[in-house]
Amino acid sequence: MNKLELISTLKERANLTKNEAAEVIKIFFDSLSDSFIKGERIEIRGFCSFHIKKYKSYTGRNPKTSQKVIIPPKRLPFFKCGKELKERVDY
Repeated sequence: MNKLELISTLKERANLTKNEAAEVIKIFFDSLSDSFIKGERIEIRGFCSFHIKKYKSYTGRNPKTSQKVIIPPKRLPFFKCGKELKERVDY
């Protein structure tokens, strides 16, 4: 399922216009992104949780030239599946 399919499903089930459904999805994803930027943990009970994992800087290697390269520190979001979702998928 992609974003457009999600908007169509919301439109049909909630009896919204396409623009209203698109705005709801935009608000949802913008809220998630804002929380990630702040470094907050996101939990949707029964479905999933996200947390930000921080990586320190380290020395890597360019595979083409074998030169050493400094990899800057970074933060990445991680998804953890909820118990109810696991049970629904693995029925």
